[in-house]
Amino acid sequence: MRIEAYNKVNQIYNTSKVRNVKKTEKSSFQDKLEISQTANDYSIAKQAVDQTPDVREDKINEIKKRMESGTYNVSMEDVAEKIVSRYFDELI
Repeated sequence: MRIEAYNKVNQIYNTSKVRNVKKTEKSSFQDKLEISQTANDYSIAKQAVDQTPDVREDKINEIKKRMESGTYNVSMEDVAEKIVSRYFDELI
């Protein structure tokens, strides 16, 4: 590589000069976060759902007692209807 060619390129692009960097002035703008009422309502509802148990123990205990005593009867039509409705709900 020829040194004089490098010097000419250096002169064209002025790469050897150090440029002063100006400091930016402080602006009075501040970031703000605003949450919509819908998002706030959603957050409250989500907290309420998170605090409720997934299993309703009272309902389970009632069904267990009825099964043990032999009074818990479910018709086959009800079972078939639930199976079919869940099948079609999953397809959608």
